[in-house]
Amino acid sequence: MSPLSNLAVRDIETVLHPYTNLDKHRQTGPLVLERGKGIYVYDSTGKQYIEGMAGLWCTSLGYGNEELVEAAAEQMRRISFTHLFAGKSHDPAIELAEKLKAIAPNDASKVFFVSSGSEANDTQVKMIWYINNALGRPNKKKIISRHRGYHGVTIASASLTGLPANHADFDLPLPGILHTDAPHPYRSRQDGESDADLATRLADSLEAMILREGPETVAAFIAEPVMGAGGVIIPPATYYEKVQAVLARYDILYIDDEVICGFGRLGTMFGAEAFGIRPNSVSVAKALSSAYQPIGAVIVDEGMYQAMVEESRKIGTFGHGYTYSGHPVAAAVACKTLDIYERDNILGQVNRVSPTFLKRLTALGDHPLVGEARGMGLIGALEIVADKATRRSFDPKSAVAAKIAALAEEEGLIVRAAFGDIVALCPPLIISEDEIGEMFDRLTRALDRAEAWVSGQSLRAA
Repeated sequence: MSPLSNLAVRDIETVLHPYTNLDKHRQTGPLVLERGKGIYVYDSTGKQYIEGMAGLWCTSLGYGNEELVEAAAEQMRRISFTHLFAGKSHDPAIELAEKLKAIAPNDASKVFFVSSGSEANDTQVKMIWYINNALGRPNKKKIISRHRGYHGVTIASASLTGLPANHADFDLPLPGILHTDAPHPYRSRQDGESDADLATRLADSLEAMILREGPETVAAFIAEPVMGAGGVIIPPATYYEKVQAVLARYDILYIDDEVICGFGRLGTMFGAEAFGIRPNSVSVAKALSSAYQPIGAVIVDEGMYQAMVEESRKIGTFGHGYTYSGHPVAAAVACKTLDIYERDNILGQVNRVSPTFLKRLTALGDHPLVGEARGMGLIGALEIVADKATRRSFDPKSAVAAKIAALAEEEGLIVRAAFGDIVALCPPLIISEDEIGEMFDRLTRALDRAEAWVSGQSLRAA
């Protein structure tokens, strides 16, 4: 192993890294990225990488977009900070709320601003509890999420998240947060089961949970249209139709987590539109500003808003909010981002290049390490297996997906090893067909090197 640079040593001695093996990090040090342009980023040595994860599923317009830089600078010159507490407001927040209401996939009434997807989903939990108190339903508080779902890392949103590492030794999930089955066809489909049959079984399982808990105690269901960090899991056809029918029977609200899928990732403005989802409330973040500024939002329907008005009238205030809710610089950048999506027809761009992306992705399904290649729009994943015929996974201690990600990095490509030995891809939406080709060429080389490593280490032994 080469000696660590001075910058790496300084990092090790000062920075606590999220989602990192803190012990291993002390030996390996960080990858320090210094600049970016388009779909490319460059490290402190000048090496180029294709940013195949758009940062963290978020830098949709790529790097170095001068319009977004100027939008931030212009707003800083006008008023660098003001807030929304106690009835105060400012133009960028008002304009952004109007823009979001106009395109939201629900019957949008009002927009509450936050700084991240975690804060958005944490706010969703608090709002659901608040609303049911306002409606005289103090026992209707439980929220159903899904195994493998990802909804954030605050105490409440990490409870909604259905991944083991987000709960282990954090004493989570909170009571009243439940998890139903993930709609993961590759792992959960039974022999001879069609998509429709699988969707019915999953909806029946959800209904059984609701009945066990008591419908009078279940307030809401939360789901990502396509699961992101849980493995880019695409549900079977008719799944959401059947789930929504169950929720309607028991007066259970639908929370649509669009933090990853929103703003064009699936080829529609929101994932809800791709799957016929009709939510009560929506969480957005990430691509809302192309990640140039930290901002997110919760978009609620009229029924939810009126309940909050009533409870605020009783208490004297709506006692929730963040210093940076609707930060004017973040809101101005988000407004410009939405303008660019419309002006440059980003949805058209995604739909033009996604066939090339999906063709190259699907072709990797033939690779010896890949059990399934799946994707939609410009998001995809490779499920890594030891045995393609039986779908047997590698021993988790082998960390094969993490090895592939490390080898991809050596090849000049940043991908992400997701839960369950899965390699995820989520490039900037501005990526060209030629750049898609280069991205998959680099990934293929990494997979071939990983296959040689697996064989050399005899990791396929059952």
